[in-house]
Amino acid sequence: MINDEFYMSLAIKKAWEFQILTYPNPAVGCAVLDAGGRLLSVATHKKAGFLHAEPSAILLALCQKCEAFLSNFLREYHAALGVKFENAAELENADLEPNFTYEYILQNHGDMLKGAKAYVTLEPCAHRGKTPPCAELLRQLKFAEVVIARGDENAVASGGAHILQSGGVAVKFDVLRQQADDLVEPFLAWQRGNFSFFKLALSANGVAVGTAQSKIISNLASRTHSHRLRSAAELLVIGGATVRADRPRLDTRLIEGGKNPNVMIYSRECEFDASILLFGVAGRSVRVTSDINEAFAPRLTMFEGGENALKTLDERVKWLLLYRSSELLDAPAVRLNLKLKPLFHGELDGDVYGWYKFERDLG
Repeated sequence: MINDEFYMSLAIKKAWEFQILTYPNPAVGCAVLDAGGRLLSVATHKKAGFLHAEPSAILLALCQKCEAFLSNFLREYHAALGVKFENAAELENADLEPNFTYEYILQNHGDMLKGAKAYVTLEPCAHRGKTPPCAELLRQLKFAEVVIARGDENAVASGGAHILQSGGVAVKFDVLRQQADDLVEPFLAWQRGNFSFFKLALSANGVAVGTAQSKIISNLASRTHSHRLRSAAELLVIGGATVRADRPRLDTRLIEGGKNPNVMIYSRECEFDASILLFGVAGRSVRVTSDINEAFAPRLTMFEGGENALKTLDERVKWLLLYRSSELLDAPAVRLNLKLKPLFHGELDGDVYGWYKFERDLG
């Protein structure tokens, strides 16, 4: 059935594709329908400091409505910022400069979205920070209704619904609220102090790196996604036994301009072979410690490892990110008792990946 829940689910699914990658911002998705109820766009916030979900979806909707708007925007964006895009598909995948794009929409929308309807996973922001307020944009474009999955509890960013309603825009809350709560959980956790997740890669039959002859389980798309998450994290935690056995590099070489996270090696023994690749990565610190509490001092921590690390995982690590390749490997599968709540599943060039919440018992 095509209803509010259906369109909100599209926005939520889109936002999940950039979960954690928006740090320190929340993952947010938005879908836009025209006044006649035709779906025009589904977009998401991709990276802090760049265009938010609502103006991203609005831009793509305007490009869908009017070819001249698209061609003019492509030309003006190139002239102003020196970045050239060829079509709307490239815009959809790009990290767009927010202020120029926002102002361009305001000056050139031509009331093409008057009476439109938006579905947003989190209440549109009301303040001007690094980016302009999304609620004001929706109001000025004369949207008829904005459906919101979850209100924003942040005192700085909240108030978007009031802006919308004061401009005559109908507002509806709590559509797929539980799914929106799951989506925003990391953001709320790192605002309170720390959010930690564990990354694990398995073959199709459950073989992990430590037991396979090859040190590569996932395909290039999955490894690239993992490197993007490393770049977002403030700290990467790995066990000393894994470092000695796998001799990893733990960098972000697969993405352009990636930040190599600081590394914490959790180990009772402090001596390591200095030729192990992770010690030679420039621009970061590597610390060896037996105090696991140090892992939870940063706001965003990524754990990596295998079966043994999962068996002794600290309860403060709340989520599991599982990559599963499409290949079968001739090696023993991991043996774990894991209770997991599935949150999202996606596909990366044939590999599948999923976000799960631990429902403890790891043992």
